[in-house]
Amino acid sequence: MHILVTGGAGFIGSHLVDALVNKGHQVKVLDNLFRGKTDHIQSHISEGRIEFLKADIREYSLLPEICGNVDLIFHLAAQSNVIGAVEDLDYSFESNVIGTFNMLKAARQSGVERFIFTSSREVYGEARYLPVDENHMLNAKNSYGASKVAGEKYCQVFQNMYPIEVAVVRLANVYGRRDFDRVIPIFLNQALKNEDISIFGGAQLIDFISVEIVVQVLLALAETGKMPDEPVNIGSGKGTNLFDLAQKIIHLTDSKSKIKVEPARSAEVVQFTAEITRFKKYFGIALPDDPLYLLSKMLPEEDSI
Repeated sequence: MHILVTGGAGFIGSHLVDALVNKGHQVKVLDNLFRGKTDHIQSHISEGRIEFLKADIREYSLLPEICGNVDLIFHLAAQSNVIGAVEDLDYSFESNVIGTFNMLKAARQSGVERFIFTSSREVYGEARYLPVDENHMLNAKNSYGASKVAGEKYCQVFQNMYPIEVAVVRLANVYGRRDFDRVIPIFLNQALKNEDISIFGGAQLIDFISVEIVVQVLLALAETGKMPDEPVNIGSGKGTNLFDLAQKIIHLTDSKSKIKVEPARSAEVVQFTAEITRFKKYFGIALPDDPLYLLSKMLPEEDSI
């Protein structure tokens, strides 16, 4: 297939590009490099395995041509950091809401048949019950979650109005190599420097899912005959306490770090675990017993964090 990956130089996007290239698909990557890095996909660019376009989804005039001759769009481009979205409301709105609308409009104009939108567990806000199923009310707690709710709604509208098939996956906390400025890479960096590991609040319970599993899901969506017509949680179904995570990282890195509790940050959701019945129904991907099995591969000798 001819596939466009927006945000394809980013954390999840670059892993997806690796997998799509290995599967033999014709891949085009669009990224403004706000968080993405060409280093992640440089070997593919240098050897002509992909087409890379530095462009911004906020600029609609560029998008219809980029979407030309494309069968499927993976739309991952976004301000994907919660605190970053809170600190820069304008950019997160323009990128996540206007940018998603622009991509849907360009896909429709260019005759793209399939569109896969990576949403987030942040759409639920603070959980009213655990585990959280897809019927839980959408009650975003922060601007990032609100932008993903808006993106989902535009996906629904475009699918209802036009001949485009749309899938929405709500990702839990994805972790793995190439990530930065999120909890696991931050904790790893602090531990490797023997610095205090800061936990904000201390009551957090987080559902971590590896980027490897997420890429398997996205590949399955690309290759399925019919995509799910309802949102699907992508998570481990298990909660990890941040104190346990910090202790595990301290042990893994043989660090002298101490755990320091800081005041809670109002924008952050305190507890979330995903109800994954739909995940099992649509994908049948075996989940490891330990959601954090990929931690050791994030150490510097394996790859940069």
